[in-house]
Amino acid sequence: MLTLTRLDLTEARTLITAAKAKAEEIGVPMCIAVMDESCNLIAFERMDGAKVPSITIAIDKAFTAAGTRNPTKGLGEASQPGKPAWGVSSTIGGRMVVIAGGLPVASGGAVIGGIGVSGGSPDQDLEVAEAAVAAFVGG
Repeated sequence: MLTLTRLDLTEARTLITAAKAKAEEIGVPMCIAVMDESCNLIAFERMDGAKVPSITIAIDKAFTAAGTRNPTKGLGEASQPGKPAWGVSSTIGGRMVVIAGGLPVASGGAVIGGIGVSGGSPDQDLEVAEAAVAAFVGG
C-alpha cells in the first residue's frame, strides 16, 4: 500500500496568491495552475488581462512539472533535436510543455504537485513560478 502526500486546496491557493503577487509586481497578467502529484487540477486563476491561450499552457505546464517531477525548462533543453527527449512535446496529446514556467512542488523530498504559469516571456513565467514555490517552501 502506498501513502501519498499531496497539495490541498489551501496550499494551492497559497501558491496562486504568491504567484499572483509576483506577476503584479512585474506588471504581467498571468494564468496560474496548480496540480496535485497525480496531475489533477486543484486550482486555477486567470488574472485580468491574461492571454486566453495562456489558460491551457499554464494548466499543461503544471501537468508536465507534476508528472515528470521536473521543471519544464529542463525538459525544453532536453527536447531539442538530437537530445534524449526529442519529440516529447508531441506525446500525451500534446500536453507535455517544454517551455519554462512549470515547476514541481515538493515537501519532505517528495513531489506533491506542480505549478504552471503562463502569460509573459518564458523567463517571466519561470520567475513567477519560482516566487510561488519559494513562498510555499518558506511558509
